[in-house]
Amino acid sequence: MAEHFHRRVLEHRAALFAVLTTIGISIGGLVEILPMYSAELGPQALEGVTPYTPLELAGRDIYVSEGCYNCHSQMIRPFRAETMRYGTWSRAGEYAYDRPFQLGSRRIGPDLARVGGKYPDAWHYEHMRDPRTTSSESIMPVYDWLLDKQVDPDDVQASVDAMRTLGVPYPEDLDVPAELASQSAEIVESLAGAGIQSAPDTEMIALIAYLQKLGVQGREAVKEGK
Repeated sequence: MAEHFHRRVLEHRAALFAVLTTIGISIGGLVEILPMYSAELGPQALEGVTPYTPLELAGRDIYVSEGCYNCHSQMIRPFRAETMRYGTWSRAGEYAYDRPFQLGSRRIGPDLARVGGKYPDAWHYEHMRDPRTTSSESIMPVYDWLLDKQVDPDDVQASVDAMRTLGVPYPEDLDVPAELASQSAEIVESLAGAGIQSAPDTEMIALIAYLQKLGVQGREAVKEGK
């Protein structure tokens, strides 16, 4: 039985086969790699969608470090059942400044893509302190250590610098400590109005800032048809 061309010409000539395999793999690699350097990475941001503030970015780091993405997604699919429950479906441009994105793959808890502005700051505070106080059947664990653990401004500055390196348009003269103090003071004042006393530099405050950001700008951009 006559041998096939592949076996006769290539498989019996190890050196030639190795060279041609290397060339094939190199071409495939270049096809994957070159576009990364010839086009802007990621989707174009929707008009009106801005980068996270330093406090929101700190809250996002906490969200990731606590593994919240294991139980909560941040992507509403274009299905009637989802849009009726969570709101308008997600657009790629809403995630332009997420490095990495938090789309998630499980929903042990509800989707959080549009949770921003849905509840007052005090609700998030109590929900993190003890989820059963706001949702009696919740199986979410308590995160009461967030009430006392402090945010390190140096860590936030490092996160801002890292995001800037990845292309997020933070200004070079951004005063991270001042931005942290300003936004956290607003949340502390909001909590005080609900009878809750909190220090301004806790991880709880940062996480609330992050959650209240989610989906707000994207929702407005979609409404305005941007």
